[in-house]
Amino acid sequence: MNTAELLQAILKKGISDIHFKAGTPPVIRINGQLISTGFENFSPKHIQEIAYGLLNEEQRKIFEEESEIDFSYGLEGVSRFRVNVYKQRGTIALTLRVVPFKIKAFEELNLPQTIFKKMAEEPRGLILFAGITGAGKTTTMNSLIDYINKTYAYKIVTIEDPIEYFHKDEKSFISQREIGADTKSFAKGLKYVLRQDPDVVSIGEMRDYEAISAGISSAETGHLVLSTIHTMNAVQTIDRIVDAYPPHQQHQVRISLSNVIRGIIAQRLIPSINSDMRMPALEILVGTALIRKNIAENRSIEIYKLMEQGEYYGMRTFDQDLIRLYKEKIITLEDALENATNPDDLMLKVKGIDREEQ
Repeated sequence: MNTAELLQAILKKGISDIHFKAGTPPVIRINGQLISTGFENFSPKHIQEIAYGLLNEEQRKIFEEESEIDFSYGLEGVSRFRVNVYKQRGTIALTLRVVPFKIKAFEELNLPQTIFKKMAEEPRGLILFAGITGAGKTTTMNSLIDYINKTYAYKIVTIEDPIEYFHKDEKSFISQREIGADTKSFAKGLKYVLRQDPDVVSIGEMRDYEAISAGISSAETGHLVLSTIHTMNAVQTIDRIVDAYPPHQQHQVRISLSNVIRGIIAQRLIPSINSDMRMPALEILVGTALIRKNIAENRSIEIYKLMEQGEYYGMRTFDQDLIRLYKEKIITLEDALENATNPDDLMLKVKGIDREEQ
């Protein structure tokens, strides 16, 4: 069985990741849970054959020099994958993230359409998609890019590591650049992006100071910038950006961030009661005048309160969205509490809901 046939045999509905290492069967993640495939144990030689079956000659050289590599791989008619090949205990291992060919619309992803469409109307500024690994932030960001592509005549430039979703030109003109193949680094790609006449710039991930500072600079020069960031919630996202700068620059970057921020969408995926799907719970910050003022003044507690009180603008906290999902009988109370920012406060509010229903 070659690599393509093996992946086809393993793929099932709901799979997000496939893990290979020597001495064990492949393991898959379905709806957030790790499950063994039940195959026989794979030898180091078998794992090497799988990995090298996915790598081209140039990628193989990079892997042999660096002992790890990220890249994308497409299996025609089946799926695309974001692949990480690495070494553990002296043998090759790899993880494949499943990336569907089709980019889903807001309603298919159970995302609130009104606020997302409103954010897509922003002509400039910074919109961030936050969450832990596997929370669906890249999928959500690409859904917004797809909506912009189908709605507006824009020049869109993406810088990704690697390219996950392929976008075809609709109303917009899209250039997708991959780190390694099309540009050497996020910093290098972002340095020259403004010469490419973009209206929208998408950065695959704000992972370091160079990407963060270039993203803010692009937003300051009148572009709409979209990016993902590995943080737990909206307030932590603001702190993470500021903390990426040296202490003597942090006051100034708070002011810069307050000027450009248009929205932060933080996301967690929660198991659904009635299906094998996971439902997104969202925390949404919208860059209103009061939010921007409190970012500049480093008042995190006030920002959280404004999100709680900001339903008119489309804002919500994680706890508010978890209560909504529980009230609509989409998720269990246990899962709501496990994912809550303030479990005790959420429990008090849930008791109030339960009393109202009795």
